[in-house]
Amino acid sequence: MLRQNWVKIADMLRRLLEAAAVGVAGFLAIGLVLYLFGLRVVLYGGGTPRLKFVESAGARAAAVARHREAQRAQAGPASSAPPLPPSSSPTAAAAPPTPAAVARVAAAENAAPVASSPYWTDFRGPSRDGHYRERPILTAWPASGLKSIWKQPVGGGYASFVIARGRAFTIEQRGPEEVVAAYEVATGRELWTNAWAAEFREFMGGDGPRATPTWSDGRVYALGALGELRSLDDASGRVLWRINILEDNGASVLQWGTATSPLVVDDTIIVVPGGPNGRSVVAYDRRTGARAWSALDDKAAYSSPMLVTLGGVRQILVFSASRLMGLTPDRGEVLWDYPWTTQYDVNAGQPLVIGDNHVFISSGYGAGAAVVEVSRNGDRFSVRQVWKNIRMKNQFTSSVLYEGFVYGLDESILACVDAATGDLKWKGGRYGYGQVVLASGHLIVLTEDGDLALVRATPERHEELARFPALDGKTWNHPALSDGYLLVRNLKEMAAFDLRITAATRR
Repeated sequence: MLRQNWVKIADMLRRLLEAAAVGVAGFLAIGLVLYLFGLRVVLYGGGTPRLKFVESAGARAAAVARHREAQRAQAGPASSAPPLPPSSSPTAAAAPPTPAAVARVAAAENAAPVASSPYWTDFRGPSRDGHYRERPILTAWPASGLKSIWKQPVGGGYASFVIARGRAFTIEQRGPEEVVAAYEVATGRELWTNAWAAEFREFMGGDGPRATPTWSDGRVYALGALGELRSLDDASGRVLWRINILEDNGASVLQWGTATSPLVVDDTIIVVPGGPNGRSVVAYDRRTGARAWSALDDKAAYSSPMLVTLGGVRQILVFSASRLMGLTPDRGEVLWDYPWTTQYDVNAGQPLVIGDNHVFISSGYGAGAAVVEVSRNGDRFSVRQVWKNIRMKNQFTSSVLYEGFVYGLDESILACVDAATGDLKWKGGRYGYGQVVLASGHLIVLTEDGDLALVRATPERHEELARFPALDGKTWNHPALSDGYLLVRNLKEMAAFDLRITAATRR
């Protein structure tokens, strides 16, 4: 009897194992099919894994190409940039455009509306502080959300737009190439592209270029994730000069790519390659690409340089991997510095200038935030820490300042902090690791999931007024605002919304 019981138990175990094997095989088969259809583990902010259906880089590039071809067929011929001249000189000027290229450029210029004056010409706006001051915007959003005036596919990467003279400029990853593209703001029509072979890949953050281009005086300065810096004519995309700032300065690409937007200061373009031997911060002549000066040995971080005035002195604010510092614009000499280190050397948030001589900084990975006072006594500067706490942790987003209060994403939750004391006023609303813009006394939050939210900028409480889906998929790109038009993009699509106040919107 005992033997018979053991036989029955063994037979039952065999059947269970066979069933489990069939189940595992079936599960693996289903998983393989889903993988072939693009199911992947995608890491969101904070390293949170999500299962998402993702297009391959080649499929995304093909989708963009098909859309642009159809767009050109519908709207007529658009301009395209002549290829880079075959010169080994990193600062070589491009050859004159062909008559056909001139004709295409003229057609694009005639078609594109020209704004009265350039405004959103830098990353996060003209002061790089995320504050839109050009004109009042619509803050009574319908309950169903704003309707986009256009939406279309875009190449990968995390750059934002700059906007000037009716055109929006960004940099994208299209297959094996980084591509600078110009778009007509009113219609989304692609006007020209300029591309080069470069493909930055990074599993945790994602692939593609990071740095938002800069516009100045008819030129677009674009920096790729692997260090390619190009000065392009804004009307045609023609290369005026180029140089790889990493190769030129003996620097290595950072773990999450080159992400600092070029900064125009007088006749120079300032970049932060992070090279050794006095080549961490470098100024190139913005007309020719020739080196003007270089300075320091700091490891680069992911925050972009800013031109500010502190203590009555005009200076370049640089947030490196180990410190915040003020540099002279003509030689890059250190006026003052404040040590600030974080895990993985990630200082990505933009500093905020508060009043005449205070600066707010914030980083993630538990570092928190601080306000420092920069004082001047003759030719000498001193730095005093006003407060420091962990109530605002900008991991790879940046805060904004309004009427004495700092608003930003503390990791993934919106928060308000008193700029004078560091006291937390409120914390509420989960937006993921998104981005924040200040306009007309309101916060426009582009969430990590692609929603657009409107929040009143008040220290009293968290007051969300509207929220609706704007983009599909992971969204880390910063919004751009100019002439009342809001432009947003992520890894696969871009869209525009009209926030102008008109007679119709007043009713």
